[in-house]
Amino acid sequence: MDKLLWVAMSGAKENFHSLAVRSNNLANSGTTGFKADFENSRAMSVFADAYPTRAFAMTERPGYNMDGGAIETTDRELDIAIDGDGFIAVNDKSGSEAYTRYGSLDIDVEGNLITSNGLNVLNEDGEPIVLPAMLADITISKDGVISGRPQGGDSNVIEEYARIKLVKPENYKDIEKGYDGLFRRVDGTTLAQENTVRVRNGMLEQSNVNPVEELTNLIRIQRQYDATVKLMETANQMDERQNMILTYE
Repeated sequence: MDKLLWVAMSGAKENFHSLAVRSNNLANSGTTGFKADFENSRAMSVFADAYPTRAFAMTERPGYNMDGGAIETTDRELDIAIDGDGFIAVNDKSGSEAYTRYGSLDIDVEGNLITSNGLNVLNEDGEPIVLPAMLADITISKDGVISGRPQGGDSNVIEEYARIKLVKPENYKDIEKGYDGLFRRVDGTTLAQENTVRVRNGMLEQSNVNPVEELTNLIRIQRQYDATVKLMETANQMDERQNMILTYE
């Protein structure tokens, strides 16, 4: 009897993990540059001497959907979208280098080039980009070079100030996605500048999440959870009837 309860209990538990993955995807269907997580479940044996016949369900996040999202034209001078494969290098909250497709950029009061969610954008040397105050006519070229006209400068003189670090892993298996939505090398090292990566200025890449697909999966997971709960109820009923038989005997 406990075998049935074990399988049902572990299945219900992992349904909650699956629900978290799919709910997070759906919640980020409107997040710029977001890449959807895949979710997968499989049976696992219990590797122990005490319970060699037991098995349990396990939910995994086997990978990420790296397909590009739709490109939206914003005509905003500090918006960029990666054209094809690649990432923008930023500093995460701890100051370490990480990678994102989030191309909505701003300049803070100190002149730091940051993403709209507050992360420092890095130059090709891996250092935060700092731009002059009151910079006008800002443009970002296809290879990530930031140009502009300083305050009071000649309208015909455009200067180059920095180049955004653009990277591309040789294999997507070399990077992993953190819970903050940023990508990092699996081995903890940083990626080098990749000169073939191109960006589109005045555009943003939208999330690649398919809301209809995620809603369908949420319904599927809910039905799976209901089925495991019924299994536990059935196991309880069988146990009660077994006790009744033993009592009569």
